Amino acid sequence: MPFIDAKITGTLTPEKRENIKAELGKAIALLNKSETYLMVGFTDNYDLYMAGKQLQQGAYVAVSLFGNASSSAYERMTGEICAILEKELGIPGDAVYVTYHGVSDWGWNGRNF
Repeated sequence: MPFIDAKITGTLTPEKRENIKAELGKAIALLNKSETYLMVGFTDNYDLYMAGKQLQQGAYVAVSLFGNASSSAYERMTGEICAILEKELGIPGDAVYVTYHGVSDWGWNGRNF
């Protein structure tokens, strides 16, 4: 049950949302998960600041995962997230920040996994 929450500085068209969601659906396999239970959320036109300056182009992506993955899997996923956002939105990798959160208790449909 992964959840990818992306906060993006620019405006996302419905087409871009769909493209990014589809690419993240493929990429989640890097963490040994499938798109079947993947939830993706977007917040666009989000103000992001780094080193006291507002980013004109940037993204913060939080990946929550039921359980954990290896550091090397997280590294590959970070690379893929950066590649997707560069391809789809022109956001350079040095303006994309990714965090990973392993979750031991995850509820869905009235029960916990």
